[in-house]
Formats: sequence, C-alpha cells, structure tokens
Amino acid sequence: MTQPADPRFPSSSDLVDQIRFDTETGKIWFHEQRMLLTHSSLFAQLRDELIETIGLERARSLIMRLGYHSGRRDAEMARSLRPDLGGMAAFYAGPQLAAIKGMVHVKPVRIDYTPDSDNFYAEIEWKDAFEAEFHLSTHGKADAPVCWMLTSYANGFSDYHFARDIYFKEVACCAMGAEHCRIIGKPLEQWEDHETLRAMRRPDAMAEELLALQSQLARLQETVRRDNGDGDLIANSVGRSKRFRDACQLLRKAADSRVSVLLQGETGTGKELFARGLHQNSKRRAKPFIAVNCACISPTLLEAELFGVEKGAYTGATSSRPGRFERADGGTLFLDEIVELTPRAQAALLRVLQEGELERVGGVETIKVDVRLVAASHENLADAVRDGKFRADLYYRLNIYPVEIPALRQRKEDIPLLVDHFLQKYQAVYDKRVPGVSDKAMNALMEYSWPGNVRELENMIERGIILTEHHQLIELEALFPSPGERVAPTSRIDAGGHLAPDREDAEGIDPLCETLLDESFSLSGLEERLLQTALRRANGNVSKAARLLGLTRPQLAYRLEKRGA
Repeated sequence: MTQPADPRFPSSSDLVDQIRFDTETGKIWFHEQRMLLTHSSLFAQLRDELIETIGLERARSLIMRLGYHSGRRDAEMARSLRPDLGGMAAFYAGPQLAAIKGMVHVKPVRIDYTPDSDNFYAEIEWKDAFEAEFHLSTHGKADAPVCWMLTSYANGFSDYHFARDIYFKEVACCAMGAEHCRIIGKPLEQWEDHETLRAMRRPDAMAEELLALQSQLARLQETVRRDNGDGDLIANSVGRSKRFRDACQLLRKAADSRVSVLLQGETGTGKELFARGLHQNSKRRAKPFIAVNCACISPTLLEAELFGVEKGAYTGATSSRPGRFERADGGTLFLDEIVELTPRAQAALLRVLQEGELERVGGVETIKVDVRLVAASHENLADAVRDGKFRADLYYRLNIYPVEIPALRQRKEDIPLLVDHFLQKYQAVYDKRVPGVSDKAMNALMEYSWPGNVRELENMIERGIILTEHHQLIELEALFPSPGERVAPTSRIDAGGHLAPDREDAEGIDPLCETLLDESFSLSGLEERLLQTALRRANGNVSKAARLLGLTRPQLAYRLEKRGA
C-alpha cells in the first residue's frame, strides 16, 4: 500500500516552488508554462455546451484528448524538474500536480510496478474529483463515470512517464453514488476491450474532416501565391507581419523587370534570402544566381573576383579566368556589403551598370554581360556618400528601387512562425523530436531585442535543440544561458499558502530563511521542533536522529539535555 506521506516519495514542495505570479504583466507561471487561474464552473459550462452541440460521444472524446495531452505536458515538466528520480518516485509527480492544480486529491491504494518488465497495476482512489462534483451539482446522479479529463490525464502522464500505453479506467465514480471515485490502470493490451480503447484515442471523423479541409485550404492558398508570382519568395521567407509582407510585395513587383534592387537592413535580416527569392520569381530563374560578400574578399583581389583577370595581370595570375559578373551572365549577381567596395571597383561597377560591359583586370578586350544586380548593405548608403566612403553617382544608380528589410524586433509577430520553421529544420538535422519551446521561453523570445536578427534566432533554436532531450520542450535556459534581469517582480506561494515577494534570484538570499523571516517564529522554538521531529522520525533512536540533523550523537545528546528532553 502506497500513501502520499510515504518517505520513499518526494514532497510536492519542489513542484509548488515552481508557481510564480507576475501581477504586473498579468501572467502566472508553473515552471516555464503559462497557466490560467479561472472559474472552475466555466469548465462545467463548456462541457455542457459541447455535449449539446456535438453530442455526448464526441464531447467525451474531445475532453479526454484534452486531458491526455495535459497529462503528457505535465509529465514532460516533471521529468525536467526531477531528472535524478526514476520509477515510482518520479511518477508520483502526476498525483501531486493534479492536487496542486486543484483537480483532485489522489490516494494510491495499490501500485505494483517492476522496472524493465510488462508488470504494472495501479489502483487509485480519488477524493473531491472536480468533474464528479460538477456533474452532481448540475445534473444529479449519473449512469456512467464522468471523470473523463481526470482519467485521461492519468493516461497521458503514465504513457509519457513509462514510454508505453498505460490505460486507466474509472471503475467507481462519486457521480454514480460511490463514496469515492476509483481508477484502475494497467497496460492497454491487458484490457479485454483494448482495441476499442485504442480507437478512443484517435481523432474522430469530425477532426479528420477539419484537417482535410485545412489541407485543401493550404493547397488553394499555395495555388493563389503561384498565380500571383510570389510562390518561391514566400516559400523561402517566413512571415506574416505587415512590414515583412510589404517588402515581399515590393520584390514581387520588381521581379520581372531589369531594374537593379538595393536591399537595406541590419545584419542577419536575411537579405540574401530575399535576393534569391527575387531571382527565383524572375524570368532569369533558369540562369545562375551568384552571391558575393564584398567584406569577405581582400580589397586587392576584389576587382579580379568581380570582373575577372587575364593571365599575367599580376604576380600569381598564372591563367585567365572569368569573374563573378561573367559567371552570372543572364542571371542575377548579389553583392552583399557593397559599401566595402574600393573606389576603383565602384567606378568599374558603375560602368557595368551603365554600359553592360566590363574589362578583366589586365585585359583590353571589352566583354558584354547581361546581369541583374541586387546590392545590399547593413550601412546606410546615403550616410556613406556624405562620409565620402561611397560614390554618389553609383548610389543614385543603385537607389532606383530600394527595399528596406525589417529588423526582427520590427516584426515580432513573425517570431512564432520562424521558431516553428527552424524547429522543423534542425529536428531533421539532428534527428531529434522536440515538440516546441516552453511558454516562458517563447515569452523571452518575444521580449528580446534581437541585435542579430533572424540569424541570431536560427542559431538560438539550433543550440536549444542540441541541449534539449528527446520529446522535451526547449526551456528558457537552453536559449538564454545568461538571461538578463527580471523585467517584472513576481510573487511565490509561501509556507502558509499566501503570496509573498519572490526573492529567490537575489544574490545571497535563501528562500527558506526569507519565508521564516516573513512570518512570526522563534529561533529557539524552531530548534526544539527540529529536534523533536528528528527523534520521532528516528523512533527515539538518538544516533539516527543525530545523523538526520547532521550532528554527532554527543552533540545531539547535549542539546536534548540542555532542553530537559
């Protein structure tokens, strides 16, 4: 028989300590998941409306799947909070979380479990189950068990914890007249109706129909995008914010023209991705797309790289070779960080743009080229012209069609889409299943200033996937190893069940001592309670009690003698 007070199981204090109330921003946190504190009667109202609108069976199936996924999510959190505990000690977090959330008081009656085997049997008694209470108060006595969400919560938690199909059935329910609700759990295949039970976990026909319609809608939307000519650009760029869509629209309109395009935006905003999208949407898509980062090439070699070189033009030029302009003939040349071009290279580039011809370094032959130029710079070229770093005539030639690529902090509504995109990418790269990021991590991503823009976000998600275990949510620490100061103060639940200021992050502050200092207590009285509690736990054995307190037997004996115990 297993009881909640069994010393083999940890207390729930580590779980309760995860609750934080951020009253300034209106958020409640349970570890890294955002929670809601709302009227329990709303659930009963929602349940009744579901039954009336979609029928009893579908309503029950929907609520059971909701409970199942809630149980799995809590099991993920429990594994993160108790990584060093295994077996039933870690499993007991499920009943504790159900009690902390106010769903039910759990009393294990019998649990038989043998690790690394098929042996599992659990009989659990529930007191004050919220679903049974709602049903009795609203509809009176029931003809069948009504604790759908609670039972499925146990199923979801058990499935995740044991990595196998465990199924709990409610065999007694207060709503049917029983004194207490009671559930029995065992491996799914050991139930006689296991095929029926397995089918209950699958989405019903209505859900399948909705998914099919959603798929059809996605295909229609993709067809419309292709008809509008921006299919490739949209496919290669993720976002729905207005500034992002405006930039996409400008590029789509320029795609089939010959006009040179100037992309301006901060480092890491994805300017090359936009340039590739522009090329893919143009009539030049079958020809080469050549990308050059001017900042990565030595100034002495930059002209040769762009315009080509003839044999013997300088020491080391042992053969003639074409430059990037010739290689991009008929296609698109993307020059990133164009502000880094030398004055001589700027003059040569201006000639190519005006005349459509060039001469290789050390050559005398004029070579005709047909190249669509896309230039980019994180530095404002108008400022560079004023500072004398960039030719004014070249700037005006490039600035015919400027497009500003928004920084990530200017399109924060795109962050969840980008996170999903990079999650899919790096799950495939590292062959790891990560369901997403925690609510607290997403909150931090939305509040971050993003100096490195989309590139920084991509790197952050890649690091998060590397650091996160299979089937775990990426938590805040995996994304931000050294998070900044808390934006708003939070409150925790103290030992008396009241809200108290959260000081656990302050340097040198012990949360337990802070709790004691917030309440009326006597140091002498506290020591007396510790001594007596240790003696009771040790059944009067002074040596064992001393070990519990971290004292020697003579030290404890002295304290007891001094107190007359």
